[in-house]
Amino acid sequence: MATAPSSASPPAAARYEPVIGIEIHVELKTASKMFCSCARDIRDAPPNARTCPVCLALPGSLPVINRRAVELVIATGLAIGARIALVTRWERKNYFYPDLPKGYQISQYALPLAAHGRLAFETSRGEVTVRVARAHLEEDTARLQHATDATGRRVSLVDFDRAGLPLMEIVTEPDLHSAEEARRYAEELRAVLLAVGASDAAMERGEMRVEANVSLRPAGTEGLGTRVEVKNMNSFRAVERAVEHEIERQARALDAGQPLVQETRGWDDARGATYRMRLKEDSDDYRYFAEPDLPPLHTDPAWLERIAADLPELPAARRARYVTSHGLSPYDARVIVAEPAASALFETLLAGGLEPRTAATWTTGEYLRARNAAGGEERPGLDPGWLGPQLVELIRLQAAGRLTAASAKEVFAALAEDGGTTTAVVERLGLSRIADEGAIAALVERVLAEQRQALADLQAGKQQAFGFLLGRVMQASRGQADPALARQALAAAVARTGGSERGGEG
Repeated sequence: MATAPSSASPPAAARYEPVIGIEIHVELKTASKMFCSCARDIRDAPPNARTCPVCLALPGSLPVINRRAVELVIATGLAIGARIALVTRWERKNYFYPDLPKGYQISQYALPLAAHGRLAFETSRGEVTVRVARAHLEEDTARLQHATDATGRRVSLVDFDRAGLPLMEIVTEPDLHSAEEARRYAEELRAVLLAVGASDAAMERGEMRVEANVSLRPAGTEGLGTRVEVKNMNSFRAVERAVEHEIERQARALDAGQPLVQETRGWDDARGATYRMRLKEDSDDYRYFAEPDLPPLHTDPAWLERIAADLPELPAARRARYVTSHGLSPYDARVIVAEPAASALFETLLAGGLEPRTAATWTTGEYLRARNAAGGEERPGLDPGWLGPQLVELIRLQAAGRLTAASAKEVFAALAEDGGTTTAVVERLGLSRIADEGAIAALVERVLAEQRQALADLQAGKQQAFGFLLGRVMQASRGQADPALARQALAAAVARTGGSERGGEG
């Protein structure tokens, strides 16, 4: 009997080609705000504590350019091969919203500080290169906080601490064609920002905000579809999920003959869906005009040369060096280079004489796990410059047989948490490897006395009981007993009780 044709549509990627451009706002790592002397670090500040007449836009106040912010944008531009403008200017971007003190942002539009760059990165389908249209400076807005007052009414409060923070906006051409590419681009750009010291780029703290402009066009065509901007993505995983969802949403709408509108949509991570926020403006709606309170910005060629000379080894070059010179896998190289602290620790371990793959294993394993557990908290025990020599000593103790693998990890955890020296921590925790045959034999006898049923099982021929008993011996020694000696002592003790010495092979 003939079966009915499937009503399921082919994947969106088979019917449509996604066209994606990315806009990223990055909070720059300066001491003060963009146009005033208020402190940039507002994390622990109470609401409206980091403010002044300039960032509150009080009448008569005048902005002053933050030189360091300009240098960081130039460094980023040079790192992505962009052309740095010798003369640029400031403009007012006009729109009205409760978190915008002046009713406009001081930004750059017609003459960005950096333009026409490129960034290459790896994906599951090979290397992709994205054209970066522009990187320019602007100031951040204030922050709205929504709450319920004592009467139960919903209210919105404005915290002006964030107003005026220095932002770099980096805009790509619409060169991306999948959710994976969008994620990988954002990850690679963050690696560049960290390398040049432009920003800490912590997405969970809003220091790097990714916005994706997504449209679809029929596969095989060249035109551009209706663009939808997606916001509120606070992790790289969220970027990939949100873009993938938006591609599918638009495909379903087009298949159903529903018109798409140019709009801004937010990403709800819990629901796994985007939602409408507002209609999307075009650049004409912002009514840009020259900022009258700031002169044009001139970039001296000698200044550019100094900034270029100070650029560090960039992520792509460092990954290639780790693979070709140190024999790391591309995956390990990517993980290490993604975090400057991990890269610094790896280099310190190499300088201490460790074999590269051993250094990589500890860096990508115990060290990054400890950093992730710290949740961004700066702990002295995680400082690569301090931890590196201690970890070199720890690994040498393990290689010499004075620490078991389990004990070495326990010592590392204590170092990362509390500091100290490797020698002092080993002594404090009593974790030196037990190689005394008499001490191990005593542990074995104690375990056999406590585990009579397991011993009976072994004597009855159940060989798996040997592994259980050996595990109990190691547990009783807190992982310090020499494993080979513990196995030998257990086999001998079992043989004396009438069990099978073959248990040593189980």
